[in-house]
Amino acid sequence: MGSQTIFEQHESQVRSYSRDIPIVFRTASGHLLTDENGHSYIDFLAGAGALNYGHNNPALKQAVIEYMQADGVLHSLDLYTDAKRNFIREFQETILAPRGLDYRMQFTGPTGTNAIEAALKLARRVTSRTNVVSFTNSFHGMSLGALAVSSARRKRSGAGMPFVGVDRFPFDGYLGPSVDTLAYLDQALNDPGSGFDAPAAFIVETLQAEGGLNEARVEWLRGLQDLARRHNALLIVDEIQTGCGRTGPFFSFERADLYPDIVCLAKSIGGLGLPMALVLMRPEHDVWEPGQHNGTFRGNNLAFVAGAEALSQWRDASLEQSIESKGKLMCERLREIAQATGGAVRGVGMLQGVAWQDRSFARAVARRALAAGVIVETCGPWDEVLKIMPPLTIPEPALSDGLERVRCAALDEIVSTRLEVAV
Repeated sequence: MGSQTIFEQHESQVRSYSRDIPIVFRTASGHLLTDENGHSYIDFLAGAGALNYGHNNPALKQAVIEYMQADGVLHSLDLYTDAKRNFIREFQETILAPRGLDYRMQFTGPTGTNAIEAALKLARRVTSRTNVVSFTNSFHGMSLGALAVSSARRKRSGAGMPFVGVDRFPFDGYLGPSVDTLAYLDQALNDPGSGFDAPAAFIVETLQAEGGLNEARVEWLRGLQDLARRHNALLIVDEIQTGCGRTGPFFSFERADLYPDIVCLAKSIGGLGLPMALVLMRPEHDVWEPGQHNGTFRGNNLAFVAGAEALSQWRDASLEQSIESKGKLMCERLREIAQATGGAVRGVGMLQGVAWQDRSFARAVARRALAAGVIVETCGPWDEVLKIMPPLTIPEPALSDGLERVRCAALDEIVSTRLEVAV
């Protein structure tokens, strides 16, 4: 299409989402994206988790508009502003205190990978150790440190250099349901002949969103925390995509009653899709010297404003209850799809999907869903998982509508595949 030519001619080949979704969008509201021709799409991508509260959420947008109209400070490095104070107060009183969590807040550069880089540096500084333990099928970001602790071979290959300072171990269930991967990890760290040194930290996602919606069991997560304590290492939990209510509670690690040493947040912590990242650390680990880790855009005041407004929605249990209800609906509908197509449901809360053994099937379903007006992505090592991640605020009728369109897309692909085999 002519309207896309300028992107193809002048934008880098590195673009990715636009290859699978070659549409020029013009407006967005709530759970809908509308293209330049007036066609609307149900958004089951939600900015890869940056739009938990939907596109142009009215309350969040109004707060930002009013702040800008009053000439509020937009850029401030790490200077004090009333916008930052309001965000810190809201996060402390609404999120941390009710959960009995005592954390210092570090505002890093604006993306999730900035938060991961800061967390890795801090863990190494606290422990005076070098290596970090990460897990198979993990993803933590695209800058060098974050990429080093990530597992996707294709993403890692873009670095053009070897990675050091990381030991990788099997995630829960990676070797099958009968293998205790923590026992293997513990044995390796206890054995002076294993070749593995005591780590500075363990970095983990409780639900591997990009890695294929692999969910760690509560027992495994608690065991990992115990293992970290016994080996005097820190536990870093990456909540960049799973946090801010995506799996139900505000933090995904709440289901396991964890108290991580360091927590990384980004994406929806900015409320309106505005860039912002946040590292939480136990007070005793706040050993930074002034300016030892900084960034020009660590003071995004518009994100503070929108983020604080978003956090206010967590003052009561209504949002979490809504997520739980919609998560159950998603699970029921996805089970129907899985049973009809030979797939398996994965995920938690409003981050779920269906995995298939046929590695091309999920992408084919995503293409058919797009033609039916639903934007959905794939994940996993071979893109074998169809990943459903709508805004948390999507109305249940719209959620049902989108899931029905996905179901029809999957069934149509089954029929098409069978016809091709028959021919």
